[in-house]
Amino acid sequence: MHGDWRLLITPATHGAWNMAVDEAILEHVGRNEAFPTLRLYAWEPACLSLGHAQPYADVDVNGLREQGWEMVRRPTGGRAILHTDELTYSVIASTSEPAVSGTLLESYSRLAQGLLHAARLLGLPAEIKAGTHTNVEASNPVCFEAPSAYEITVGGRKLIGSAQARRKESVLQHGSLPLVGDLTRITGALALGSGGARTAAAARLLARATTAEAILGRAVSWDEAADAFRIGFEKQLGLQFARLPLSESEQQRADELVREKYAHPSWTERV
Repeated sequence: MHGDWRLLITPATHGAWNMAVDEAILEHVGRNEAFPTLRLYAWEPACLSLGHAQPYADVDVNGLREQGWEMVRRPTGGRAILHTDELTYSVIASTSEPAVSGTLLESYSRLAQGLLHAARLLGLPAEIKAGTHTNVEASNPVCFEAPSAYEITVGGRKLIGSAQARRKESVLQHGSLPLVGDLTRITGALALGSGGARTAAAARLLARATTAEAILGRAVSWDEAADAFRIGFEKQLGLQFARLPLSESEQQRADELVREKYAHPSWTERV
């Protein structure tokens, strides 16, 4: 099946559904019941996502409620991300697919070439951060403050962050490109202590992460970014995409995962 991939573009929707769809596809790909997939999506309303093992205590529940934002826990690692004004991608394929085969770092490196090409198509002077993949220190609740290996940076600041969930038969990598807006908004939903601590966290974030708009001096639309991602993966990984929807089975499984996992406190509010 090398070269034959599904391009899945789903409308902006709730965080629980977004995470459930990625996992439903992962299961179906692992059973060879779905094509390997590049999914491009967005979030409505804005949603704070925690990494798989991140403590729920990192969330400022009152701040989250005041902003009208949702919260979800990702199946992948890392720290908190505020999903809004961004393009999110997921790459989901069997471990035998050349695009994701090999070790964690090998697959990160390969997929990073597609992400880099996409960023440069948008006019961003992007680079791939080399080095080893490391977990962000536990004391730092904000994901975008610290680039890991093979993430996309501009001037040393993180632009596209990614994370993986690996199963025996299949791999999920997802990540996001912030398009416009104020990255420091996330500090309003995290338990950072005093106002001074929030201000300091916001300053660190702006020093270490950026958006497409901040680099280019113009707004980048979601559709423009989505087209660049499609071309980037086509050109760099030799993929051929067919625009196909979710199957009925994938939709049913996603509905189950929303109810049983991604919208359920036993998953989202784990300590």
